[in-house]
Amino acid sequence: MSTEKTEALVIRLVDFSETSRVVTLFTRDFGRVSALAKGGRRLKGPFESALDLLATCRIVFIRKRSDALDLLTEAHLVWRYRPDNLFALYSGYYIAELLEALTEPYDPYPLVYDTAQDVLRRLQDGLDPRRAVLRFELVTLREIGLLPDFQGCAHCGEPLGRGGYVYWISAGGLLCQRCRAYDAARQEIHAGSIAALKRLADPAARQWQTLSLSPQQFHELRYFTTSTISHIIGRRPRTLRYLESLDRKKPGR
Repeated sequence: MSTEKTEALVIRLVDFSETSRVVTLFTRDFGRVSALAKGGRRLKGPFESALDLLATCRIVFIRKRSDALDLLTEAHLVWRYRPDNLFALYSGYYIAELLEALTEPYDPYPLVYDTAQDVLRRLQDGLDPRRAVLRFELVTLREIGLLPDFQGCAHCGEPLGRGGYVYWISAGGLLCQRCRAYDAARQEIHAGSIAALKRLADPAARQWQTLSLSPQQFHELRYFTTSTISHIIGRRPRTLRYLESLDRKKPGR
């Protein structure tokens, strides 16, 4: 056993007993960690009310060598996520769901952690949740190595031109005009959407939050991320239906 210190985002809480909780954390240095927080349900317990969903904490935990849960011994609150609307709140829940579904235990992705923190803060400051969620999804897919290749046709390998393409989900790539019949769904994605996708997926891109996206581009990018993530995890993300419902209720939708 070893004692580790790091910064972490709380992504799941499950009651374990009358006084304790099992906490799933996405840490900057160790990736996803599940730990038992003894006394974690007490208001005046050892964690100073730091264990709140989407709270950022400085933690100390004892890493076990077996399949047993790690033991969380300290958690000190750094920042608490407090958005002022339901759309931003459920966008945060969606980010937490993806951090658990798309990562493996003890597989660190510091850039994914930093992107999650950046996006949550921008959501709390009032950034359009649709744009913030796309940014997180695309950077995460890029960092875990599952962002499709957009350089050539997924079937024939020829360089892509300037026309419209079909996104071939099962092959993880685009089909050119000549090969598009190989995908029965035939969901088209245009060159402008691909350019926007590349910019949003680039962790070094500046001013991504002001990138101009047409309704058609939002639709195409939303289809791309949802279908890709659903294919990877074998189901549609549960929180997504709440986001879609809230999006439809927005004025002008």
